[in-house]
Amino acid sequence: QVHLVESGGGLVQAGGSLRLSCEASGLTFSDYNMTWFRQAPGKEREFVAGITWGSHGVRTYTDSVKDRFAISRGNAENTLYLQMNTLEPDDTALYYCNARHYRTRGSYWGQGTQVTVSS
Repeated sequence: QVHLVESGGGLVQAGGSLRLSCEASGLTFSDYNMTWFRQAPGKEREFVAGITWGSHGVRTYTDSVKDRFAISRGNAENTLYLQMNTLEPDDTALYYCNARHYRTRGSYWGQGTQVTVSS
């Protein structure tokens, strides 16, 4: 059974930093494209950052976080990371990780971790 468990969220002042983690189990982690999404109250879930499968993943970001966030993966630890710097109130959201198999496109979601940025 596949599980994705996010952690690292919290309350931080604008300009601060957080590091999110998404620990995966029940799957071959390196075979999965991994993505961070977020959903703010009253808004649709949106793409934040992604990293492709394998040992040398290609990284993509939404424009609003491109110079502030960094996605990475530790295949040996079965863990996805999101380093978030210079946080802004607009970054406040529930952050989810998603795993999607590179070939079968089977997809899994975590339960989310809350990030709240105060002004």
